[in-house]
Amino acid sequence: QVQLVESGGGLVQPGGSLRLSCAASGSTFSISVMGWYRQAPGKQRELVAMITDRGSTNYAASAKGRFTISRDNAKKTVYLQMNSLKPEDTAVYYCNAVTAIPVNPYWGQGTQVTVSS
Repeated sequence: QVQLVESGGGLVQPGGSLRLSCAASGSTFSISVMGWYRQAPGKQRELVAMITDRGSTNYAASAKGRFTISRDNAKKTVYLQMNSLKPEDTAVYYCNAVTAIPVNPYWGQGTQVTVSS
């Protein structure tokens, strides 16, 4: 089992920045991929960014150039640096981890990000 705890959400003005953190605990040795998803009201949950245990990254088109995902394997933590935030980035952001053996997805409880003036 893997437990994920997110932090760092909040209210920010358009153009501002936020940094989300997600700390993993439990059977973290088996985690291969970690990522961030978001879900806005009335919309489906969507991928924002993901990073493998070797550091390879993948971003949604909406996040490229503005968001940066990083991972500290020693601290078992993944980060999402969000710059140039827009109102359309408003959503609940969820941390995700996928273990390799067996292949299981785990989710955090979510953290609210609101971009508004």
